[in-house]
Amino acid sequence: MSDPVILATQQNDPSFEDVWEELVWRGLVHVSTDRAALKELLAGEPITFYCGFDPTAPSLHLGNLVQILTMRRLQLAGHKPLGLVGGSTGLIGDPRPTAERTLNTKETVAEWVGYLRGQVSRFLSSEGDNAVRMVNNLDWTAGLSAIDFLRDIGKHYRVGTMLKKDAVASRLNSDAGISYTEFSYQILQGFDYLELHRQYGCVLQTGGSDQWGNLISGTDLIHKVEGRGVHAIGTPLITNSDGTKFGKSEGNAIWLDAAMCSPYRFYQFWLNTDDADVIGRLKVFTFLSRARIDELAELVEREPFRREAQRVLAHEVTTLVHGADATAAVIAASQALFGQGDLATLDPDTLEAALRELPNTTTSPDAPIAQLLADTGLVASQSEGRRAIAQGGVSLDNVRVDDETATLEGRVPRGGMAVLRRGKKTLAGVFVE
Repeated sequence: MSDPVILATQQNDPSFEDVWEELVWRGLVHVSTDRAALKELLAGEPITFYCGFDPTAPSLHLGNLVQILTMRRLQLAGHKPLGLVGGSTGLIGDPRPTAERTLNTKETVAEWVGYLRGQVSRFLSSEGDNAVRMVNNLDWTAGLSAIDFLRDIGKHYRVGTMLKKDAVASRLNSDAGISYTEFSYQILQGFDYLELHRQYGCVLQTGGSDQWGNLISGTDLIHKVEGRGVHAIGTPLITNSDGTKFGKSEGNAIWLDAAMCSPYRFYQFWLNTDDADVIGRLKVFTFLSRARIDELAELVEREPFRREAQRVLAHEVTTLVHGADATAAVIAASQALFGQGDLATLDPDTLEAALRELPNTTTSPDAPIAQLLADTGLVASQSEGRRAIAQGGVSLDNVRVDDETATLEGRVPRGGMAVLRRGKKTLAGVFVE
């Protein structure tokens, strides 16, 4: 269910002439069908639009959040969103540029469909005349025979055109090649648009620009079958200023599910945004006004050391995804870790998530603290750990350790955890078995 409190705080910026102008300013239009026609369309009477999400994992990630928030901005402008979770396309898999996808079982895909439906619907209003409607493409493909699909849909596609699609072309030029299964994916996505056009009068599809070939597969199919013009918008792929892939941290995606990416890790991801990227992220991932974002841009230029824009970004997006309470708990944990709060008052799950993000070790209740300094990498050796203690630079849960031979005995209960610190800012986590 969507959070009515958070949704009630969201609005499009009235300083823009219309939602199209705001989408462009926020950098959300990388490629599209006729821009002038789209501007006119979105400024007029409410239209029905859709975006699709394939259940290739049990959670959505930050790349998907770009699409969801684009949908929300269009919904705030009065338009009617269809959230499609691909129960059938998820069984096939959109071609990746490098290698064939591993096909998941039907049971797994069906389970993930439920998860993703819940995630998408959380960010969109379920009230009013333009309430979000969730749909599943398995509903119109499950009973369709292969012969009917080839006769009624496949006949409208030309193989030469299909071969030119970026993902298909790159795979054809690779050692992996491409299966007929994944080659056919673009037909299935085009069929989705046709069905939603027929059932709901859908006239706009949004998606990532890397999906552009699949997006226009649908616009072309509707033009051929129905003789009507419809539209598509491809949002840019978000990358970091250094060219690395956005939303990746040591090879792990930043998921929207708290069980797969803790609120603490999520918050820290945004807090660590580079100065060169933070304003662009504020435009895409928050509902802050143009005036407020311009103020933060000036602060980045004038006082970058304050990292005010990063703090605002982390607060806004973590609240959006995980709620105000989780965000408050994360901020309290961050402050307490660095001696600005009481560790004892922290929510245990939040504290554990924070410690897991630090260098950490699991040990016995009587382990020497000097050894733990070495085990967590805060010092190079146990003897160096003893010297650090003797110099007064080591603390456990913000209490200074004075004895260089001290152990954990009596300091941390079995099954407990503690913050080990060397100096002011070098931290590690200790978990007691």
